[in-house]
Amino acid sequence: MHISYKPLWHTLVERNMRKEDLRLAAGLTTNMIANMGKGKNISMETLVRICEALNCGILDVIELEQDEMDTKATE
Repeated sequence: MHISYKPLWHTLVERNMRKEDLRLAAGLTTNMIANMGKGKNISMETLVRICEALNCGILDVIELEQDEMDTKATE
């Protein structure tokens, strides 16, 4: 399994925000935003800052997705 930031990107669209708006609101670096865009893990502290900046829950930011190999193994 891996973390997906799809809920975050949907939340930003719903709020008419850009990644740059999020970066400034949550005090993130451009590297943090880039890492999320690549699907890399970020710290829990960063996730909390995002949730606080957007006034939302963690499920509005991340979700767990199964890897393709995990899916094939269960078939």
